[in-house]
Amino acid sequence: MRLLLLMLPSASGWATNIGFSCHNAYTARAIVPTPFYLDTTPASARANRRSRGPSMCGLLAIANSKLSPEALRLQTLTLQRLVRHRGPDGSGIHVVRNLDGTCASVAHERLAIVDPLSGNQPLFSHDRSRSLSVNGEIYNHKQLRSELKDQTPFRTESDCEIIVHLYNEIGVDVASKLDGDFAFVILDENTGELYAARDPIGINSLYMGTGLDGSTWFSSEAKPLVAAGCIDVAIFPPGHYYSSNDGHLVKYYNPSWTRPEAATMPLDLKHVRQTFIKAVEKRLMADVPFGVLLSGGLDSSLVASVIARLRRKRFLEQGVADDLNPTKSFSIGLTGSPDLAAAQKVADFIGTEHYGFTFTVQEGIDALSDVIYHLETYDVTTIRAGTPMFLLARKIKAMGVKMVMSGEGADETLAGYLYFHKAPNGTELHEELVRKVDMLHLYDCLRANKATMAHGLEARVPFLDRDVLDVIMRIDPDRKLIRKHAQKGDEQYLEKWLLRKAFDVPDAPYLPDEVLWRQKEQFSDGVGYSWIDGVRDHAAAVISDADMTTAPIRFPYNTPKTKEACYFRTIFHSHFPNNNYGNGIEATIPGGPSVACSSAKAVEWDAAWSDPTRQDQSGRFVDTHNAAV
Repeated sequence: MRLLLLMLPSASGWATNIGFSCHNAYTARAIVPTPFYLDTTPASARANRRSRGPSMCGLLAIANSKLSPEALRLQTLTLQRLVRHRGPDGSGIHVVRNLDGTCASVAHERLAIVDPLSGNQPLFSHDRSRSLSVNGEIYNHKQLRSELKDQTPFRTESDCEIIVHLYNEIGVDVASKLDGDFAFVILDENTGELYAARDPIGINSLYMGTGLDGSTWFSSEAKPLVAAGCIDVAIFPPGHYYSSNDGHLVKYYNPSWTRPEAATMPLDLKHVRQTFIKAVEKRLMADVPFGVLLSGGLDSSLVASVIARLRRKRFLEQGVADDLNPTKSFSIGLTGSPDLAAAQKVADFIGTEHYGFTFTVQEGIDALSDVIYHLETYDVTTIRAGTPMFLLARKIKAMGVKMVMSGEGADETLAGYLYFHKAPNGTELHEELVRKVDMLHLYDCLRANKATMAHGLEARVPFLDRDVLDVIMRIDPDRKLIRKHAQKGDEQYLEKWLLRKAFDVPDAPYLPDEVLWRQKEQFSDGVGYSWIDGVRDHAAAVISDADMTTAPIRFPYNTPKTKEACYFRTIFHSHFPNNNYGNGIEATIPGGPSVACSSAKAVEWDAAWSDPTRQDQSGRFVDTHNAAV
């Protein structure tokens, strides 16, 4: 096989020229009552009463390096450019020499979402002996700040500064106290200790590795570790912290719902609805233009609808004039795709200022190299869904928007994928849900984080809020089963029935019925079935039978079984060559059989799925799909 990749180099990796058409379908019908007063408080005072400083960024940290401070600073500055696309609004670096003669550095690339004029990192403890580089937002920072013993005023208004001060008081337990989405590193200049932690689900990406001199590396993406020649590259596991004092990873997030016997709560639809609304409300912190990804599916549509209601409510209670402006919503698909039509219907219903973008199969194929470079994966499903998301994020950022909310996580907690129709009982269904949540950081969270951050756009995911998880994952799993032979209108006749029913409020509907009760479409399917089919056809044209014969030799780990997978893997290794030490980035991507995004274990639910030709991640490979193949 001769594979020709034509790419244009850019500061953030590789760029292609993508053409789009756009339809602005904002409808002008009123979505708020006529204002009877406006907030005339000065802007600076209004900002001070809001939460401040969350930022999605890129971090790089190196501990126990044998390099001199000057050489380590230069190395860190050089490599942190590889994550600069995540934080184009500012950079920071701090280098220290430890008592044992080794050196350490923390570097940061900032995407400012709230209070853009301050909050630069690293952040420091009061005596400046500890430095913090963090990617994320902490939603309970005000409560934690009020509980500190030391009430010395903070240097910034950043919600993230609480992390370093809380660490001063309680040490390694700090991560378990945080309610938020985060990945961070704290460096102690006095002791040389480095502490790192990642949020419970892995919404924000974080990698770790070992340098050639035995140093320990941490980075928001794997690119700096690969470029530095680290002898191993690994994903920092969600819900864990690391301390260089003992060099161990410790799991701090241990929810009871991981055990089936803990999932016994009766169904309380009102509680489900109210908990989710609060999760969305937490995530409305922003001093920059924001919007919502609106695919037209249930999950993203509910997020958009709740945002619209919350902004109306906030205007009536606080009189913030900006809340009179409609929320911007965005969708993407091939011309005539199911998602574009459904998204427009939702936008018309809830009154968002909607932008529907179209792309062609060829434009998607042209972008694949960029997508694989930024997502750092060769997983077929992630790339299929990540490509339209990557293209959409680029257009959204070009419009000046810096933050969006998205609907990831509902399918994994509420049994939303079509293969869940085959679940034999509630216990096995719950065990599969736990597996899916545990793997989110390898798939959907990875895609949502990296496809958007490739363009300096932050994605927030309220369905993965800790309180939402605790409520939904403790519900008796029998209430999530799709009942066999149930008819339309019966209880549990459709996937995610309980979420749909929780927001089925006839007196004040959140969504049109035809959307609220629409069958699940995976994002890579919903943008248009021709997208997946076109990628397969293209791969078949450029990957030969001989290429498949030699694939086990070229790719002994997770050997690709299809020409599409082999095509993606070939591009992946053009960006990330095999590690000479046998433990490189290719080992961070899982494998195994899957049907419609199932785990390998759930493939056992249907005997027909044992046939490798029926093992595809598209929802159309489940016979309950309206367009099953």
